[in-house]
Amino acid sequence: MTRIDDVARMAGVSTATVSRALRGLPTVSEATRVRVLQAAAQLGYSASPSASRLAGGRTGTVAVVVPRLTRWFFATVVEAAEEALHQAGYDLLLYNLGGRERDRRRMLHATGLHKRADAVMFVATPLTTADVAAVAALPVPGVTVSSGTPVPGWPGIRIDDVAAARTATEHLLALGHRRIAHISGDPADELAFNTHILRRGGYQDALRAAGVEPDPGLDVEAPFTAAGGERATALLLDRDEPPTAIFAACDEMAMGAIAALREAGLSVPRDISVVGVDDHDLAGAVGLSTVAQPAAEQGRLAADTLLGMLCGDRPADAGGTVLPTRLIVRSSTGPPRVG
Repeated sequence: MTRIDDVARMAGVSTATVSRALRGLPTVSEATRVRVLQAAAQLGYSASPSASRLAGGRTGTVAVVVPRLTRWFFATVVEAAEEALHQAGYDLLLYNLGGRERDRRRMLHATGLHKRADAVMFVATPLTTADVAAVAALPVPGVTVSSGTPVPGWPGIRIDDVAAARTATEHLLALGHRRIAHISGDPADELAFNTHILRRGGYQDALRAAGVEPDPGLDVEAPFTAAGGERATALLLDRDEPPTAIFAACDEMAMGAIAALREAGLSVPRDISVVGVDDHDLAGAVGLSTVAQPAAEQGRLAADTLLGMLCGDRPADAGGTVLPTRLIVRSSTGPPRVG
């Protein structure tokens, strides 16, 4: 019976490369893919994901852990990861923590995660020092997505949240705004990840670089939701001197801010400009200026990284991969009103 190492020997590549080539992953050059396919055809080799998994004692499943599935970013990452895993013959086992700390502890310490899945993906899941030790000790490959908590030996896929926030704030500064408010994440959430901390840092860095000292009265914390953005904006409008612009740490909060401003009879951007981060699916429909992050690409890249590790590959950069962001200017931002 022909084995994968027979194909690898004939094609002059590793077994991991054979696996990637037969799965159609983009990390294999076209010339190598053709050579592998020719060798497989000549030897009569046909990959059977289920058979190879059974022979290796694998489950054929990858576990994906998210704090809340109802958020746009998490859902987009999971959908893209699932598509990549499905094409490779793997199932996705979803752990939706629902924002509950007790579920995070149970998932990490009491479920025997390594017995249920061949690999693990943590999406923006907060980890304590004890958690990191427990996760690093798992006898399966793992990857983090959008996480400020590195796990030793695990590659990470993320954007530069500080730079994204700086870009959004610099956009408002370039338009002439100086009284710029910030709607940040709520640290009181049970599963408060640190994205909001990084984005607050970028916002403050941009202000100080422009000679503007951040005003704590213009920095309001709220849940990463449209409703949270509405409540935070209502508080900002109660200030003796409201802002001329708002930077929201995510698009969902930014869209809530726009709704609150319009409810108050204010025009966006004539009275107050609004910018977010994400490029949510609805951002274009509401004319929201935003710093776009490649959410789906993060999910696909994380899945491909895990699949490669399951084939014996070492990740290209164990320190992590930082994907680029870009500013998209729409109708929600403009110069401050004069007079």
